[in-house]
Amino acid sequence: MVLGVMGVEKLPAVSTFWRYIRSLGINQAGVLIKIMAVLRERAWKSLGITHTQVHIDIDTTVETVYGEIEGAKRGHNPHARGKKGLRPVLAFIAETREYLSGKLRRGETISGEETKKFIRSFKNLIPGSVKKVTIRADGEFFSWDAVSACRERGYHYIIALRRCNPVFDHATWYQVGKDEEIQYNQCLYQPHGWEIPCRFVSMRIRKEPEETKGQQSLFEEDNYTYRTFVTDLTRKAHKVIEEYDDRAGAEPLIAEVKREGLAAIPSKRFQSNMVYFQIVMLAYNLWRYLKRYAEPAEHPDKIVATVHVSRLKLLFIAAKIVTHSNRVWVKYSRHLRVRKILDTLYQRIDLVRKNPSVWASPFAWNNQCHSTMQNIFCTG
Repeated sequence: MVLGVMGVEKLPAVSTFWRYIRSLGINQAGVLIKIMAVLRERAWKSLGITHTQVHIDIDTTVETVYGEIEGAKRGHNPHARGKKGLRPVLAFIAETREYLSGKLRRGETISGEETKKFIRSFKNLIPGSVKKVTIRADGEFFSWDAVSACRERGYHYIIALRRCNPVFDHATWYQVGKDEEIQYNQCLYQPHGWEIPCRFVSMRIRKEPEETKGQQSLFEEDNYTYRTFVTDLTRKAHKVIEEYDDRAGAEPLIAEVKREGLAAIPSKRFQSNMVYFQIVMLAYNLWRYLKRYAEPAEHPDKIVATVHVSRLKLLFIAAKIVTHSNRVWVKYSRHLRVRKILDTLYQRIDLVRKNPSVWASPFAWNNQCHSTMQNIFCTG
């Protein structure tokens, strides 16, 4: 099926692909990000995705490496303490769960200047339909450089606190509902080295009482666990923190792309690994779009959740491909549980293949007005 879709008789040997990757460099890695941006714009149009507001979740991960790998350093590595590793940074669009941008980095904590440059790079990667962007990041990205980059681009932001102690008025703590163990507060505070004061919101959770009696805490703050964020959003503190908590979806996405090949470090050359990083993320986005093509219009985003599951339902199926009367037939059981998904996928892919203009015009993607050019015959 792959050979038929690509229109080739035989795929090259695996070693050919590796030699090609080793010949690439940093410039080619940047070009792949631009290609993904163009692909994203056209995929959104063809799929009818018209988000005007998106959340971009930024996070880093650690890739433990062994041997002499360029760029590998010893740093924060909770899974393999003391081992050398690389520290890539990734940004995902929360609404579509697709990869926006990122890069393979040396195994050290990301700096404020690097964060600023990374956030600035989003400008030409976001589809044109998006009018409002909210950046969500953990404490590793907390700096004036990150905040100033968001302000410069007109992005909203919610960034977790690190190495900063804003002062909250004890009289303004409030609770939501009947839960007295959780309280919220806000203040304006200007950390050292920042150009202007910013809004900080905080959530404090009362600690569980110790089972054994001991010396009481000297300060009231010792009885609470605090979560504090800097933001430019004007809604109430608990609403801001609730919006930030949705960022937890970025962790499963990072784990997913690691399973798809991001955890593999195929070369000792750092530049080749950077290109391989973007190739893996391109494949990840292609699977995301393929998943959306297979979803029925009445139940969007409800059929398959992860790339692993979608591969099992859309690729690893019991079927036979035969040629008859100069046509290619895909034969699979009519009792297959995912038959409706497969029929939808084949029809939409065939429409795109036979109508290249569908990528350039969102109006062409209307199945009620534009029938498919070729039917896929499915027989039992």
